[in-house]
Amino acid sequence: MSSLRTLSLLCLAVALCASVGCVERRLTIRSNPPGAVVYIDDYEIGTTPVSTDFVYYGTRKIRLVKDGYETLTVLQPVSAPWYQVPPLDFFSENLTPGEIRDHRALDFNLVPQVMVPTPELMNRAQQLRQSSQIPQSPLPVVPNQPGAAGQPLPGPELIAPPNY
Repeated sequence: MSSLRTLSLLCLAVALCASVGCVERRLTIRSNPPGAVVYIDDYEIGTTPVSTDFVYYGTRKIRLVKDGYETLTVLQPVSAPWYQVPPLDFFSENLTPGEIRDHRALDFNLVPQVMVPTPELMNRAQQLRQSSQIPQSPLPVVPNQPGAAGQPLPGPELIAPPNY
């Protein structure tokens, strides 16, 4: 009788261990329009719509890239549910029977890329070039003795660089 009880307790323990819970975390990313390449924390995941498993909660850097659309980079917080807060996470990960599923879905709208006409782009470049130049002033000529304090020594002529 004792061996039957021991066997049944052993079977119960094995059954409990086999059904011990775990948490499945999955993140799905969709874009409008679909077909954007998705990078999470600078690792390529695939093209939208795409799903991936994750282990840790926190802020993720999500980047979506698609030809003809502006590249979208977002720092997206993925907050932990109540059952994943320490010390509750120990029980949900190890002692809860069955599986807990935490599926998150993120939707992003991509903005069409604006094409700037070539003449306007050239005009902007010229304005930037002009605003970044340092005005050149000629070197002052001081008619005092060479070699005196603050006076240049005799030597080759000093020529100011040409203005561009």
